[in-house]
Amino acid sequence: MTSSAVAVDNQQLERLVEMRVAVERALEGKPSAVELALVALLARGHVLIEDVPGVGKTTLARALARAAGGKMSRVQFTSDLLPSDVLGVSVYDQQRMDFALRRGPIFANVLLADEINRASPRTQSALLEAMNDGQVSLDGETLPLPQPFIVIATQNPQEFAGTFPLPESQLDRFMVRLRIGYPPPQVEMRLMLEPDRDRVQRVPVVLDPELLVELQGQVDRVVMDSALGAYLQALISATRSSPALSLGASTRAGMNLSRAARARALLSGRRYCIADDLHDLAVPLLAHRVRLAAHAEGYVPTHEEAETVLRDVVARVPVPL
Repeated sequence: MTSSAVAVDNQQLERLVEMRVAVERALEGKPSAVELALVALLARGHVLIEDVPGVGKTTLARALARAAGGKMSRVQFTSDLLPSDVLGVSVYDQQRMDFALRRGPIFANVLLADEINRASPRTQSALLEAMNDGQVSLDGETLPLPQPFIVIATQNPQEFAGTFPLPESQLDRFMVRLRIGYPPPQVEMRLMLEPDRDRVQRVPVVLDPELLVELQGQVDRVVMDSALGAYLQALISATRSSPALSLGASTRAGMNLSRAARARALLSGRRYCIADDLHDLAVPLLAHRVRLAAHAEGYVPTHEEAETVLRDVVARVPVPL
């Protein structure tokens, strides 16, 4: 690699640092949540932010979208939302005497899906093709979405009235599921006392779509050696053999974990992965993709239980030296 290429790469990494700092200022006191969101963005994944109201779910999503640049669309998911409200619809143009496609909000670089579990399963499933293939099918025509494309969805796991739980096929399309939690006491006190201002408006636009695509391409060039490859496969296999899980992680889940580990390495300024990249990302990337073993009839395990079980499974896999 030439010195000029190295210089360009270093400038790109500096932009990543700037973006991380900008988003952390909007969501103060939650660096882990910001890191997971940035990892998914770099790894061409989608993010499911799941937590109780008022802890900053939408703030994180908006701050990430603003700092990433490009076009952002925000859709408030409700029970009466139709697939056409998201994808688009063909309308009759009387002047042209023909049908014209009116594109929906999904034709953006960042789709912010607020309270996604309030939409019907029919509307939720309309996102599957977009999240998996970066395209939508309308009236027999396949249309590519702008690149880069990322869905940042939010949902409240504590309120079930009028909601439709995401099916496993939908959950599997999200690379990472993260929770934010309450801020540290000193941060929370400062937030309570400061004037009611929208912190997202102060987030600078650090990237643009072209640069983000370049950075996503850099992820592919991060090195993961054979020892880490064996560790990755052992992690995935351990979820399938654990008696505490009735359904382990899929091959696609393992591929997502591999790509996310490379993105985390790049975000840390490294051109190579280490074991911590896989170990630290295993739970947020796999917990929503596994199924706990049967409990008492009618009992629905919480996500916290799934994370606890998976954390124990991961801890039992030897880490390569």
